[in-house]
Amino acid sequence: MRGPSPASARLAVREPRVGCSAADHRPPGRAGILPRVLRRIVEQVFGLALRVFFRRIELEGLDRVPAAGPVMFVLNHPNALIDPAFLLCLAPRPVAFLAKAPLFRTPVLGLIVRAFDSIPVHRKQDEGGAVDNRDTFRKARELLLRGRAVAIFPEGTSHSDPQLKPLKTGAARIALGTGLADLTIVPAGLYYSAKASFRSDALVYFGDPLRVAPVGSVGDEPPPDAVAALTREIDAALRAVTLQAEDIELLRLVERVGRIFTAASDEAWTVAEAFDLRRRLAAGHAALRARDPARLDALLARVRRYERDLAELGLGPEHLAPRHITFAGSLRYALRSAFTLGLVLPLALAGTLLHYPSYRASGMLAARVAGEYEDMVATVKVLAATLFFPLTWLLAGLAAGHVFSASAGLLVGLLVAPASGYAALHFWERFASVAAAARGLLLFLTRKRLLARLADERQAIRAEILALADLVS
Repeated sequence: MRGPSPASARLAVREPRVGCSAADHRPPGRAGILPRVLRRIVEQVFGLALRVFFRRIELEGLDRVPAAGPVMFVLNHPNALIDPAFLLCLAPRPVAFLAKAPLFRTPVLGLIVRAFDSIPVHRKQDEGGAVDNRDTFRKARELLLRGRAVAIFPEGTSHSDPQLKPLKTGAARIALGTGLADLTIVPAGLYYSAKASFRSDALVYFGDPLRVAPVGSVGDEPPPDAVAALTREIDAALRAVTLQAEDIELLRLVERVGRIFTAASDEAWTVAEAFDLRRRLAAGHAALRARDPARLDALLARVRRYERDLAELGLGPEHLAPRHITFAGSLRYALRSAFTLGLVLPLALAGTLLHYPSYRASGMLAARVAGEYEDMVATVKVLAATLFFPLTWLLAGLAAGHVFSASAGLLVGLLVAPASGYAALHFWERFASVAAAARGLLLFLTRKRLLARLADERQAIRAEILALADLVS
């Protein structure tokens, strides 16, 4: 474990578009115009919603996705409807999803999933008994035979477990039943730094593709041994692009140690690099637990003491070391920040007052609807926000139109209200950064030795992690 990989070894990372990937380029008939218009609208709305909800979104391995020809994406499923939204918005080519059948019977959502050429999958837990998915497999194979891209969650359900659930055989049966010699299966790992939290980070990691060897004619039910073998290959490919751990507590520990390790580095880390670090930490924990448990326990005890000391000071692992703090530098940062915040302050305050009720309502609704199911929280928040915030802008525009004029109402509803929301988001994020810097400067002036000791301890923990990595490598 040696920190970030060199630039030459990194895969492609790009900023996502505000909108989503383009729709299928086949000329639509009259009957297909409305669904395609709806798809385009949903793409733009969800693309913007994802960009607002997540602070950073990255893609890795885009060069591993074939630009043409039949492709099947297989993904892990940690975050309910956010997961398909990511692939629909970020995949380099249009994708049709296999989605659970109840979504097609849900008001509004049913129209949306149909607009994206989704195919219903019938599950025993939804239907209350035996199910028949032969028509589902037939439709998916038809899309692949036309050179389209199809996506499936082979776990069969969204969850918050620390490991992949046992995979269903549907993906393998569909792929082998096409009879295609050029079909490619691309594993895509979805990673969220804090999947239920507003302004967290997200990653879509495209792994090494699998080539599927044909085993029969189109539509034939493939042999069970071939299905089992391909399912095992898909499982291994998904494990290579996802973060796995023995239990939830280990995942949380890996996240905490990862934050300390990256904070001790002088380089900025991408989301993909932070994800790769956490995968190596999880693997290293298992190896050390078997090889040198005493040394591992000593490191973890050291991490807990360090975190306790930081918590008493109200700091996080990202606090600056004393050598990075100077009075002149702090003054320049304060002046620049004060100028920036001062410029947006009036609009930001108006945006805060206007949007805070919708923001709180989205969070409260998510807590009520999702309950203990963490994988549903972000979905409810995003869906609620896409309803509540435009409604807020509409009401603000109507109020302005009633008090002033119709043109003023249009200006407020279409421009001023949304802009005030963006200004509020920018203001409070920058304000939090300034407040943290001010707290660090105060500690530098009053408790410099303690701050220096904590910075040294952070570096020592990082050095011990590297030493243990060399031990098990």
